[in-house]
Amino acid sequence: MLTPLALEEISLNAWPALQTVVYDGWLLRFAEGYTRRANSINPLYPATRDLDAKLAFCEPLYHARGLPVIFKLAEGAAPPDLDAALAERGYDADAHTSVQRLDLARAVHAMPPDVEITPELTPGWLDAFTRLSDLSAHPRAVLPRILANIVPAHAYASLSADGRVVATGLGVAQAGYVGLYDIVTDPAYRGRGFGGQIVAGLLAWGGTNGATTAYLQVMLNNPPALRLYARLGFAESYRYWYRVRSGGQVDK
Repeated sequence: MLTPLALEEISLNAWPALQTVVYDGWLLRFAEGYTRRANSINPLYPATRDLDAKLAFCEPLYHARGLPVIFKLAEGAAPPDLDAALAERGYDADAHTSVQRLDLARAVHAMPPDVEITPELTPGWLDAFTRLSDLSAHPRAVLPRILANIVPAHAYASLSADGRVVATGLGVAQAGYVGLYDIVTDPAYRGRGFGGQIVAGLLAWGGTNGATTAYLQVMLNNPPALRLYARLGFAESYRYWYRVRSGGQVDK
C-alpha cells in the first residue's frame, strides 16, 4: 500500500495545476483560482529554510494573482509541526477531507450498461459537468485547461436519464491506482443510484487500465457522499485539510 506521501504525489498528477513552482520542498500550484488543490502550497519534502523566510517568498506570489495563500496539509506527508506554526501566523483551518481507498481485488466491478466512458474530454461532458456543478464563466474557462494537463491515463464518465446527462465523473489511473474525481449528480436525480453507477463505471475502467486500488477524496461535511462511498466499500486511509490566509478567492 502506498504511503500518504506517495498517494499525494499521484493525486497531484491526477489534478494538475496550470503553473507550478518548486521551492525548498514545497510545491506551489496556481490555476487562476479554480479549486483549492490546484491553487495551494503542498509542503511534501524536507525543507532547509526558515518558515518565515519561506512565507516571505511564497505569499507575494499568491497575492500578486489575487489569490489567498492556502496550504494543503496531509497526515503522514506534511511536516507534523507545520500545522501549529501556520495557525500561530493567522492561517485558519478549512475543508477537512477524508482520503479513502478501495481494494479492487475484493470485488468484480462490471461496467454499468448506462454509463458512457470516453477517453477524451468532449464538449458534451464539459457542458454537463458545468451545468451540474453550477460553474460560473471563469471556472468554466479554466477547467478544460486543467483537464488538458492530465498526463496519466484518464477517462470521462457520464450517465443520462430523460434525455439529458444527470451524472458525471472523471477517473485517472497511475501506478496501479485509479482516482475518482468530479463525481456529481443532478440534485433532481439524487437518491436513485446514478452516482453509484458512475463510480462503478470508473472502477471498471480503472481495472481494465491496470488499477488494483481505487482512491477518492471526500469532505467530512458531506454525509451523503460519505455514506455512498462506505456502501461501496471505501475506507479512510488518512486525512488532509487546508490552512488559509485571506487575500483573494478560489472557486470550489
